[in-house]
Amino acid sequence: MPLLPPIRLTGARVLRDGALRDEPFTLAGGLIDDTPAPEIDLPGYLILPGIIDLHGDGFERHLSPRPTAPFDKTRALRSVAAELAANGVTTAWMAQSWSWEGGFRGAEATEALLEALDRAKGGLLPDLRIQIRLETHVLDEHPRVLAALVRHNVDYVVFNNHLPEALEMVRDRPQRFAQWAAQQGRSAHELLSVIETAAQQEPFVPEALADLAAGLAARGVAMGSHDDADARTRGFFRGIGAPICEFPTTAAAARAAHAAGEPVLMGAPNVVRGGSQTGNIAAEDLVAEGLVDALMSDYYYPALAQAAVALDQRGTLPLARAWDLIAAAPARIMGLTDRGRLDPGMRADLAILHAETHTIEATIAGGRLAHAQGEAARRLMGSAVTLAAQ
Repeated sequence: MPLLPPIRLTGARVLRDGALRDEPFTLAGGLIDDTPAPEIDLPGYLILPGIIDLHGDGFERHLSPRPTAPFDKTRALRSVAAELAANGVTTAWMAQSWSWEGGFRGAEATEALLEALDRAKGGLLPDLRIQIRLETHVLDEHPRVLAALVRHNVDYVVFNNHLPEALEMVRDRPQRFAQWAAQQGRSAHELLSVIETAAQQEPFVPEALADLAAGLAARGVAMGSHDDADARTRGFFRGIGAPICEFPTTAAAARAAHAAGEPVLMGAPNVVRGGSQTGNIAAEDLVAEGLVDALMSDYYYPALAQAAVALDQRGTLPLARAWDLIAAAPARIMGLTDRGRLDPGMRADLAILHAETHTIEATIAGGRLAHAQGEAARRLMGSAVTLAAQ
């Protein structure tokens, strides 16, 4: 998709400097500009910074709609990109697990996805990246992990430990455990053996993670932890240089991170649905307390914009502040100084939202039209064709 010609968007309300303002601005050469250009009038719309998603696993449905039914990764990534763009997302990290589970969450699957993204990336409009969700108990694979991250320029790793959850399932929900094993093509006994082998690494985990984190830090990789249950767990990951706290499962863990000046990231679906689908803390309560720095799509990409609108409609945050949780704040957390705001010189990443229906009718990523529908599509595409012909 070529760059849009220089255009000046008028008539819409634009999120700038923390408020929705009635002021036009220009897109030129893939950047935000303030110089004169042919105008496109967009009354009735909000122009907002493109959404930045720091953690989403909705891509898994495109790669393997069923656990035993994988599809071509390159085509799947194009489908992921289209879904992201349709929901106003212009930069996204796919949260790919590197786990003792194996299968589509194992080393081979992760490396294959990294290779597929390298091949496809040039043709994808949203800036698509991979976050490695590294299980804490895969110590023998650390050299392989580090080599893969270097080879594919991975810039984000979060540590998580799903062993307690797995052992709880073995003990209390044997039927569900058997189903989980079957989804992986294993017997319950085989999966239990994998889990027990991983659990035997427990005494060596702290030192091994600290060593790995030092290697990642030396390469400029951002780090965090997933599902922190308490302040002690958060403190451990803080100590090894992993400050990002995503999906804390208790208010105590979130408060500990916040008190230390560490970013707290929660799931947008939790906000939209009014609570956690797993029974953990309600994200909106933490937002109201001022403890949440950014929202992520988690398992449902449309929830990002929906959550910002919901926070506004429920009186929790005005839309300008709520949108910061999915644009400006994620950019700050990841050190992306060229996006997240609609300031002159920034990347032309933006979402055009219908002010009444709250439908994202257009997404522009890096100055290219990534998604368009409805009246916004007619105006943008019609004007672009006219300008290109001139």
